[in-house]
Amino acid sequence: MNKELRRVSTVVLLMFVALFASSSFIQVITADSLNADGRNVRTLYDSYSAERGPILVDGVAIAESTPIDDQYKYQRSYTQAELYANVTGYFTLNQSNPGIEGAMNDYLSGTADAQFLDNLTSIVTGQDPKGAAVELTLDPVAQQAAYDALGDQRGSVVAIRPDTGEIIAMVSKPSYDPNLLAVHDYDTFAAAYDTLTSDPTRPLVNRAIGGDLYHPGSVFKVIMAAAAIDSGEFTADSTFPNPASLTLPGTSSVITNSSGGACGAGDEASIATALRLSCNIPMAELGEALGADTIDDYASRFGFGDDLDIPLSVTPSIYPIDEIGNDVSKLMLSSFGQSDDRVTPLQIAMVSAAVANGGVLMKPNLVESIIAPDLTELKSFQPEVYNTPISADTATKLTQMMVAGVSDGAASNARINGVDVAGKTGTAENGSNDPYTLWFTGFAPADDPEVAVAVVVENGGGLGQSGFGNSVAAPIAKKVLEAVLNK
Repeated sequence: MNKELRRVSTVVLLMFVALFASSSFIQVITADSLNADGRNVRTLYDSYSAERGPILVDGVAIAESTPIDDQYKYQRSYTQAELYANVTGYFTLNQSNPGIEGAMNDYLSGTADAQFLDNLTSIVTGQDPKGAAVELTLDPVAQQAAYDALGDQRGSVVAIRPDTGEIIAMVSKPSYDPNLLAVHDYDTFAAAYDTLTSDPTRPLVNRAIGGDLYHPGSVFKVIMAAAAIDSGEFTADSTFPNPASLTLPGTSSVITNSSGGACGAGDEASIATALRLSCNIPMAELGEALGADTIDDYASRFGFGDDLDIPLSVTPSIYPIDEIGNDVSKLMLSSFGQSDDRVTPLQIAMVSAAVANGGVLMKPNLVESIIAPDLTELKSFQPEVYNTPISADTATKLTQMMVAGVSDGAASNARINGVDVAGKTGTAENGSNDPYTLWFTGFAPADDPEVAVAVVVENGGGLGQSGFGNSVAAPIAKKVLEAVLNK
C-alpha cells in the first residue's frame, strides 16, 4: 500500500472513530439533557402522545389529562387549581415543569423504568400508552382549612403527621391558576407566565419550601431550648440574668423582650419562662453560654443545611455559623431567630414534628403511592426515620414547656377547648422600618400528637410592626389543628 493510500485510510478510520465516539456520547451521556431541552420538538410531542397519569388527593384527581383534537393529543387540566397549585405545579410546552408535575414526570408520563413492561404490552396489544397515577399524602380537609385560614395573607401553612412524616397540608399564598399555563400555544403561555413572574407578590414561588426564606424569630427558641436541655448542660429551670434591656457585646445595639420589660418577675429568668413568655434576652444569654457550634449542631440535627426532597426540592434552611464566627453579638441575635437565620415553613414544621414524635424526626413526604393504569401499585412510600435530633426525655420536657406557652403564655390564641396544644409563636424583625414576619408552630393533642403545623405570615399580616405571631399566625394554626382533630 503506497503512502498516499495509507494516509487516506488513516483519515477515514479516524473519521469512523470520531463518528462512533460522537454518536455514543450523544446516546449515552447527553441523552437525558437533550430529551429535557425545551427546543426538542420531538420530545415535546412525545411527552403529550401518551395519556398523562392523574395526580390524586384522597383518590380524587386534582390534575388529569383529557383527549383533545390537536397535535398534542391531550390537554392537562387542574381542578381546585389555586388550592393545590404550589404542590401540583403545571405541565406545559416548555417542559420546565415545577411541582409534582416535574418531580414525578417519569411516572406521570409513563417513561419510568418500572413501567417498561406495561409500555411494551401496550405496543404489542395496540393500546394507547398511559402514565401512572400519583397519589399524594395531602388531606383535602386539612389543605382546605389551611387555605381558608390563611385568607388573603401572604405566607404559608405546612401540616405534618409527626409519626409518619406525611405532609397533609401545604399551602402557599398568593396562589395562581395552573390552567393558564397548561396551554398548547406558546404565545398564550408566555403572556400568562410573564404576568405571573412580573407580579410583585410572586405567586409562582412555593413559600412553603423555597423562595427567599424567612427570619424565624422566636420559633427558633424551640431549637435553643432543645439544645440546652438535650446537651445536658442546662435544665428547663436553669436561670439567666433578667434585665429589661441588654446591650450586645462590642456594639451599641440594645435588645429587649417583646413585652418591653423583664422576662417575668425576679432578677433571673429560667429557660422555661423564657420559652413560655417568648423572651429574647434570656435566650440571647443562653446562646452565648451554649456557643455557636452547639446551636449549629442541633439546628443541623433538625435538618438545617440539608438538601431535602419531598420529592419537591426544598431550599436548605440556614443557621449562619460561618457568618457568626467569633462575633458574640451575632451569636446572641441568632439565638432568638434574628441575625442571618433563615428558614422554610417546612423546616419549622419539622422541628415541631420531631418534638411531637418523642424526639424522632420522620422524613417529610408528599407522595403516598404510584399506581399503574391497571391499578397495580408500582411504588409505595413507607415512613422513614430522618434523624433523632433529641432524646425522648428532652422531647417530653419541651412538650410541657410548649403546652405552657399556649395555656399560660405568649401563644394563647392557639388554645382549643378540651385539647392540650403545644405551641410557640414568633415575631421576626426584617429591618428598622419593615413589617414583621409572623409565626406559629406547634402540635396537638400534646399527649398523643396527630398533627404538627407551621404558619408564617408576611408583611406583618397587614399591620406593619403592630402585628404579632400570637394575634395573626396562632389563630390560623388553631383552625388547621381543629380541622384535623375534628375529622
